[in-house]
Amino acid sequence: MSSPKSNKPKIVNGPGGYILQDVPHLIDYLPDLPTYPNPLQDNPAYSVVKQYFVDADDSVPEKIVVHKDGPRGIHFRRAGPRQKVYFESDEVHACIVTCGGLCPGLNTVIREVVSSLSYMYGVKRILGIDGGYRGFYAKNTIPLNSKVVNDIHKRGGTILGTSRGGHDTTKIVDSIQDRGINQVYIIGGDGTQRGASVIFEEIRRRGLKVAVVGIPKTIDNDIPVIDKSFGFDTAVEEAQRAINAAHVEAESNENGIGFVKLMGRYSGFIAMYATLASRDVDCCLIPESPFYLEGEGGLFEFVEKRLKENGHMVIVLAEGAGQELMSKSMESNTDASGNKLLKDVGLWLAQCIKDHFKKNKMVMNLKYIDPTYMIRAVPSNASDNVYCTLLAQSAVHGAMAGYTGYTSGLVHGRQTYIPFYRITEKQNNVVITDRMWARLLSSTNQPSFLGPKDVTEEKKEMPETPLLDGDGPVDIPPVTKEITK
Repeated sequence: MSSPKSNKPKIVNGPGGYILQDVPHLIDYLPDLPTYPNPLQDNPAYSVVKQYFVDADDSVPEKIVVHKDGPRGIHFRRAGPRQKVYFESDEVHACIVTCGGLCPGLNTVIREVVSSLSYMYGVKRILGIDGGYRGFYAKNTIPLNSKVVNDIHKRGGTILGTSRGGHDTTKIVDSIQDRGINQVYIIGGDGTQRGASVIFEEIRRRGLKVAVVGIPKTIDNDIPVIDKSFGFDTAVEEAQRAINAAHVEAESNENGIGFVKLMGRYSGFIAMYATLASRDVDCCLIPESPFYLEGEGGLFEFVEKRLKENGHMVIVLAEGAGQELMSKSMESNTDASGNKLLKDVGLWLAQCIKDHFKKNKMVMNLKYIDPTYMIRAVPSNASDNVYCTLLAQSAVHGAMAGYTGYTSGLVHGRQTYIPFYRITEKQNNVVITDRMWARLLSSTNQPSFLGPKDVTEEKKEMPETPLLDGDGPVDIPPVTKEITK
């Protein structure tokens, strides 16, 4: 049994304000585990690489923009292979599970976890858990090897199947223990990582030699700390097809409006980056930036103005934007993962725009495009395939080295091991007082839909920071105040 002390975050303090938010290790509660030489040191493919093994004290800073007199700040343990491992190859019995919604790159991650275990560490026993968390105790497993996963990265979706909910900690850990599994790779979003954290705590409570590793997955890019989530680049690229189609439709009709709804439940990153990449978008609406419809400075006024200027326009809407504007009678429930089921604001807003122009007896042709499931069902592009490979290899290196209770993630271009509590503590949002949103406004020339008084009031509530830049996360909460006119 572990002591209560072992459940506390592992913090290492160093000189100059250095703080390492470390990840758990098997020896934290199993101190007498033997170590073995890493088999990679005898592998001719890796032995020629100078300094292939990561130094034990290597770390990566959370914030890369600092001041000369400021503290060194929070760091994370650098990912990569270690010279000593805590599992023998023949001892390892690994499993992989995918949970939550689909995302480009899932199959690539599965393939690379299997390939890394097989080719780097000589692991022979790898299981796929069928159908998400409930697959641990309710469905069959799928034996995985290099031949089975050889070309799955060319397909969208996940060969293991996925589901929401189904998290029963006791049943899951019982299944892990009964099957003799000692490495668990869990691919999913923030809810899935919270589930992985609970599984890890129960495994530690039972004193099992089992490494629990998370690989963050969300198409919305709303997981904090990490640079981005895999599949995001592919989603933005695929969204261009819908925006291009909307632009063609809009240009070809009198007072044409191309209206595109993209994914983004609580975070508008896909909509923002797709807009910046496209350059054909006139207005981007995201959950973090409140807007209103009628009156001076409202959306209807802007649409009329842009149509008079150009004769056509393209609107991009994230699915979570404008939810508060819809009727209270349309309140929604939650899905099996506890996520709020959003109302279809795209269809509602499109109809509102139609009704406005009809009431004012103005000609307008609106074409509505919703590519949601097309975007998330495609295979990952080249950039995401490389990223998925790095995430998977880092996850495997960490598990073999005895680390557990962590998520593998990219921080400032470096692979790191991040404790679960940092991944699940909050969501990553677009900061509309940040430069990246200002870049979008300058690209689309759209109004902020916030009056000068509102902006002044919001700035008073914001803590001052000299690190405002869209190239990295900042600790400023997003504006969520409802603005009405």
